[in-house]
Amino acid sequence: MIKLQCDGREIVVPEGTSVAAALLGAGVSQFRSSVTGAPRGPLCGMGVCMECRVTIDGKGHRLACQTRCEAGMEVTTT
Repeated sequence: MIKLQCDGREIVVPEGTSVAAALLGAGVSQFRSSVTGAPRGPLCGMGVCMECRVTIDGKGHRLACQTRCEAGMEVTTT
């Protein structure tokens, strides 16, 4: 099991879990907002739709569905 932070909240997940799965499992459904303010979250789960973009360790526009969790990772949504 590894620990990461999402918007200041600690999440514990099995090693190898995608960031999208970790966030959804922790009850986070809005990963970002569209240009009109509509909530957005994972849709395709394979990196095509780009709806799961989050900031990871200060780097924006990372695809949560294509990124594996790492111990100590800091994820920021919206």
